[in-house]
Parts: sequence; structure tokens; C-alpha cells
Amino acid sequence: MAGKQDKAARKEAAKARREASRARRGQILEAFKVQRREDKALVPWMLAAFLGAIALAFLLGLIWDLQWVFLPLGIAVGALLAVIVFSRRVQRNVYAKADGQPGAAAWALDNMRGRWRVTQAVAGTTSGDMVHRVIGRPGVVLVAEGAPHRVKGLLAQEKKRVARVVGDTPIYDVVVGAEEGQVPLRKLQAHLMKLPRNISAAQVDTMENRLTALASRGAAMPKGPLPQGAKMRNVQRAMRRR
Repeated sequence: MAGKQDKAARKEAAKARREASRARRGQILEAFKVQRREDKALVPWMLAAFLGAIALAFLLGLIWDLQWVFLPLGIAVGALLAVIVFSRRVQRNVYAKADGQPGAAAWALDNMRGRWRVTQAVAGTTSGDMVHRVIGRPGVVLVAEGAPHRVKGLLAQEKKRVARVVGDTPIYDVVVGAEEGQVPLRKLQAHLMKLPRNISAAQVDTMENRLTALASRGAAMPKGPLPQGAKMRNVQRAMRRR
């Protein structure tokens, strides 16, 4: 009986993997179709990367009279480069559409790879200006999005509030935007990744616990009139994260 159950479980697991793989392929194909409609240079760039890698591998193989050995390697590398080109151009298109939209920085932070602890909207205004808190190996990073003249005050207040808890841990502040001294949305993740590693992974956990405790002692709801619609949902999500 147990053997039959194990066999059935393995069969179901294999079926689930096949369905998940089929769904991923469908998503990739749909993303390719959408990107191709919006980006006329996509296919030429992908072909250039694919054929260029094949040509280079073939020419290198000629040096040692191993061109037919190098050719499969060139095809594999070319396919990988084509996929990278596709991924980068899709990513650039997504960031271009998100740029300037309320909550775009929060979306970019939530999609960061690695052990980053992101808390959205630790401070904000009813106009959609927000400060998000990121904890990682560099320390604490406060990321602001919105009108520069408003987020400057929000950043200063939150930085002062956090400094009382984190002690000597470095606190960085970033304003997302296209003006001088700001970080463009598409470069936000890379900007954070380039920050120096100042604290250990264990200290990251300790810092998160301290700041979570600080938030729990704060007000249950933000001051002033509440935003409506999507902004209200952002506030509710932020409060749940606290």
C-alpha cells in the first residue's frame, strides 16, 4: 500500500512539475510577443548575439582546426546571449513603464535578489510620497520616492528616528528620480548592491528585530487624512508588514 502511495505521489509531483514548466514557457512566450510588438529592435539584437557567438566560435576553431568542435559551443553560448538580450530589454521596458508611478521604488526593492529586508512605506504623505526601509549588509538604507521637496523632510525625520535605534550602524538615504543627485529607478537595485558591506548577517537580523520593535511602539495608523483607492491599499499593506 505504501509503495503504491509513494508511486502515486511521485506521479503527481512529476505532473505538477510538467504543468509548472509548461506555464513558465507560456509566460515567456507571451512576454516575448508583447516585447516584440513594443520593441522592433528585439529580434535583430537577439539574432546578432546568437549569430555573432557562432561566428566567433567558428573563427576561433579555425585557429586550431577545431571549428566543428567549437561550433556546438558557439551555438550554446549564442542561445544564452540571445536569452540575456531578451531579458535585459524586457527589464528595461518594464522599468520604463514603472518609472514615475507611485510605488515604483517599492516594487523594485521587493524584486531585489539576496537577503535584503524591505519594509515599504515606513513614512509617507497623502500625496503618494513614501520612504521605504531596507536592511542589509551595508546597514540601513532609506529609499524615498515622490516630490523632492517633500521627501527631503520625510527622509530627515525617518533617519533621525532610526538612528536612535541602530547606533553606529551606517544609514544611507536614496532618492529615486531623474534629477541630479537622485538614483534612476532602473539603477536602484544596482546602486544598493554596490554599497559596502558594513555589518554581518547576524547583525542584519538583530537590526531588523530592533526596528520592528520600534515600529510596533509607533502609532497604529499614520497621521492626517487617509489616502483613498490604491494609496489606501498601500497603507494597509505597510501596516501589516509592521
